[in-house]
Amino acid sequence: MTSAHAASRVFDTLRRHQSPQLALTGKLAGQGAVESSALGARVTLSDGRSVLDFGSYAVTLLGHRHPRVVEAVGRQLGVMPTSTRSLANPVAAEAAARLADYLGGGLPKVYFGLNGVDAVEVAVKLARLATGRERVLAVTGGYHGKTLGALSLTHSPMFRAGLRGCVVDVVHLDPHDPHAVREQVSAGPVAAVVFEPVQGENGAVPLPTDVLRQWCEDARAHGAFAIADEIQCGLRRCGERSVALADGLPVDAVLVGKPLGGGVMPLSAVACTQELYRPLEMDPFLHSATFGGHPLSCAALPAALDAVEELAEHGRKLSDALVDGLRDLRQRHPRVMSGYHGRGLLWGIDFTTPAAAGETVVSLANNGLLVSPCLGRPTTVRLLPPLVTTDAELDEAMDILDTALTAAGTAVHD
Repeated sequence: MTSAHAASRVFDTLRRHQSPQLALTGKLAGQGAVESSALGARVTLSDGRSVLDFGSYAVTLLGHRHPRVVEAVGRQLGVMPTSTRSLANPVAAEAAARLADYLGGGLPKVYFGLNGVDAVEVAVKLARLATGRERVLAVTGGYHGKTLGALSLTHSPMFRAGLRGCVVDVVHLDPHDPHAVREQVSAGPVAAVVFEPVQGENGAVPLPTDVLRQWCEDARAHGAFAIADEIQCGLRRCGERSVALADGLPVDAVLVGKPLGGGVMPLSAVACTQELYRPLEMDPFLHSATFGGHPLSCAALPAALDAVEELAEHGRKLSDALVDGLRDLRQRHPRVMSGYHGRGLLWGIDFTTPAAAGETVVSLANNGLLVSPCLGRPTTVRLLPPLVTTDAELDEAMDILDTALTAAGTAVHD
């Protein structure tokens, strides 16, 4: 069977058993090919082409198949790949201790999930139970997932189309109003304020640190919890182990996920204070998940954190070079690229129109660079290079971007 025929069967199967739109999107992105294998910052397609992966929605911070993580997971696979859920799981215990220590020790309690939304749901649930209050504050432009509870916190109404009401009573705050939390807690009881220090889905927008600090202080002064959702921006993606902790924000929890499993296993976590965790401390079965603390996922965590730290300095240099490249592209293509913003290795490119953004995404994929569009912000495209990206690969990505922006400018303005 030829590679083209095999890929065609994949698209037919997607259309039949999942979504015709999903099949069409994948077919366009791969020019009729599907993903076949991956290593480091590169993905090999079924037709033999190699493309750079600066997308994957922030999961592949260590690239694909990082050897240290693969080895750790393989070791655990050969010993005990799943948990009885009745006996104590030493792999999860070690992973919890390692994560708490990694974040500085001030957030000693850890709950493990598989997806970022698991961490959001648990954190909000704990805040409501610990305070006995129901109202939660989130941020305009924020994204926290699509399950019904987390969807209440996610700001964009497009993700709630067709759904009448949500589970959590949420108020969305202006990210530039330092008094927003104070006004809300004065108006009535609040369980928590939840924010992304750098809003990923909203286009890699860093929130003002002074505003977040004031929010955290006002929340805690009124008995509410401050929760930093760093599922996309944490773990050195934006330069620091935790953006909130590095910025000196007095938070009660940091939520991490995406690259926590090293790009090999699904894993997320809530790292929090004992006060926020207290409902689970009193009743550990208050919230549970069959695969929470899964041994294979937890085995990946120490190896992933070790690898991230080894690459941290390279990541800082990579970030500086990326910013230089974006600055140059902005000067070269003002008709289509209106700006850029971000932090570390999470950057958003703003386009003058949604059409220009769409043209660029297609051109990038056709020329060998995968990026992550912003579903709720169609004029912005995210760049998420892995820490393992080489200088030569970054140069290659900038050249592909230059070509795509040129093509987009011609297509949009013809």
